[in-house]
Amino acid sequence: MTSGTPASGRESHNRRAVFFGGCVPASPQEENLAHTIGTALAQVEFALWHGGYNGLMEQAARGAAEAGGQVVAVTLDGVDWGEFNPYVNDATRQPSMGARLHTFLDDADLVVAMAGGVGTLHELTAALWYAGNIRPVPVAVAGPTARRLLDFLRAHQWIYASPTRPLDFLHEVSSADELRPIVAAITDPVATAGSPAR
Repeated sequence: MTSGTPASGRESHNRRAVFFGGCVPASPQEENLAHTIGTALAQVEFALWHGGYNGLMEQAARGAAEAGGQVVAVTLDGVDWGEFNPYVNDATRQPSMGARLHTFLDDADLVVAMAGGVGTLHELTAALWYAGNIRPVPVAVAGPTARRLLDFLRAHQWIYASPTRPLDFLHEVSSADELRPIVAAITDPVATAGSPAR
C-alpha cells in the first residue's frame, strides 16, 4: 500500500472510475448492483477508485477484482477507519478531506454514486458540484435509493439546469447494462457520436 499517488495507477489502466457508496447497503438488490457495476467497469479496463471499506464499496471492489481490475482505496492519513476490504490492491492516503476529494475527482473519467450515509452524500454532492463547475466528468447515480435522493434534490431545486450550468454530465441508471452506453461514450466517443440517438 502506498501514500500519495499509487505507483501502478494510470500505467496499468488508462481510465479511472470512481465509486461512491455506503457501508450499510439499502438492500441485497443494491449490493448486487454494486457488484455488477464493479464487474462491468473492470471488463472495459477501468481502474476502480473507492473508499476502500465495506458495504457497497466492497461489493463494487469484489466485482472489479473478480474481473481482473485494479482496485484503489482513497482514504485519510492518520485516521483509522479499520482494515480495507480484501479486494484493495493499492491505496493512497491523503492529508485532508479536500485532498481526498480532489484525488477522486481530478483524474476521474467516470463517477458512479449509490446509496450511503452522510459521507457518501458529501462525496456525491462534491462530484455534482465539480462536474457542473470545474469539468463535466460523467456522474451516474445508480440504484433506487440514490435516485430517490436525486428526485428530492431536483424537486427542491438543489439541482437544476441553467444556460451556464447544464446537467448533461448527470445520468441515472438502474443496472450495469444501463451504465454501458455511458462507458462507451468515454471509451469510444467517435463511434458513440455516430450512433443513432436512443
